[in-house]
Amino acid sequence: MSPTITRIESREFEYPLNDVGTDKHGFNLVYAPGETTTRKLFGVQIHTDEGITGEYVGGNSPAAAQYNIIAKYLIGKDPLKREKHWSECKRALRKYDRMGIGPIDIALWDFAGKYYDAPIHELLGTYRERIPTYASTYHGDDAGGLDSPEAFADFAEECRDEGFGGFKIHGWGGGDDARSLDREVEAVHAVGEAVGDEMDLMHDPACELETFADALELGRALDEQGFFWYEDPFRDGGISQHAHKKLAQKLDTPILQTEHIRGLEIKSDFAASEATDFLRADPEYDAGITGAIKVARMAEAYGLDVEFHAPGPAQRHCIAACRNSNYYEMALVHPDCQNTQPPVYEGGYSDLMDAVDDDGTVSVPDGPGLGVEYDWDYIEDNTTGSVHIYE
Repeated sequence: MSPTITRIESREFEYPLNDVGTDKHGFNLVYAPGETTTRKLFGVQIHTDEGITGEYVGGNSPAAAQYNIIAKYLIGKDPLKREKHWSECKRALRKYDRMGIGPIDIALWDFAGKYYDAPIHELLGTYRERIPTYASTYHGDDAGGLDSPEAFADFAEECRDEGFGGFKIHGWGGGDDARSLDREVEAVHAVGEAVGDEMDLMHDPACELETFADALELGRALDEQGFFWYEDPFRDGGISQHAHKKLAQKLDTPILQTEHIRGLEIKSDFAASEATDFLRADPEYDAGITGAIKVARMAEAYGLDVEFHAPGPAQRHCIAACRNSNYYEMALVHPDCQNTQPPVYEGGYSDLMDAVDDDGTVSVPDGPGLGVEYDWDYIEDNTTGSVHIYE
């Protein structure tokens, strides 16, 4: 008899980030001494008649809203038929961004690993079990943390000394005054001169630069310092193939795109049109581990590398099963405040800075499924009241 899904639970919970606030627009997380920001995530559990539960903690409210469309479909189904479920849910969510598939699919993979008593990367096909890691910063602030080009350079040296092989700047995002772009350029040169001979350097304006001209000016500074990649520079939102092909033609620094577009087909179009040099994937954003691995295999067919967005156990398993991926993103890090990891892991899993070994790598969990244990008592104690049960 095949296993059967009997119930799916989705529980929203919250946790504090101390000394963290937002920038003047209220979107970017920044260092803010004395402030506390509350972050919300979702715990997903897929129960089966085998007594084995597939679990995942992550996601966001827009994704969770899509569970209402797809969760009922899964009740009574075989949890091992992930490819079939992925295809049906992809069609069902064709009007939306399909991010609701991600946490559900990851939880199905967690079930499969527990069912077969194997880590997910082994089910995918293991390529490696330790992953080179880069430090990915909070956005620049004006509060005494990452508040100057020199502060970014000092922190880059600290991350180098911790063992990180790469360092990514999330700067101040340009802005309305003429000097703002100058500060971005100065930070590129300060970091490049401090550690450029010892670390791979990346820059991610997070689509904040106002114009193509600003993106070009900052990109030329990256060229001068030999940066490893240039990610989501300006306010097209990271979706224009034409604009990024034009930008790539004028710069030496490789372009990294496709974090903000959804779907295997359109990411393939980015690769085919030479609108990016690296492809971006994320098991939450790209319809689960199933979808993210499809992106990675497609990238390999084009001879391109895929770089996975954000830290987490699902990302580690995906990278462990990919030859064509360079780094794990340890985000968000800062010299004076905690990163955004939720306090829900038991058993030693960590995405804090000290999880990086002296050789600049992190390990891949080797337990069944995701290989992590969640603190469901913490999740339940901090539930916001938003609990959905599908059965």
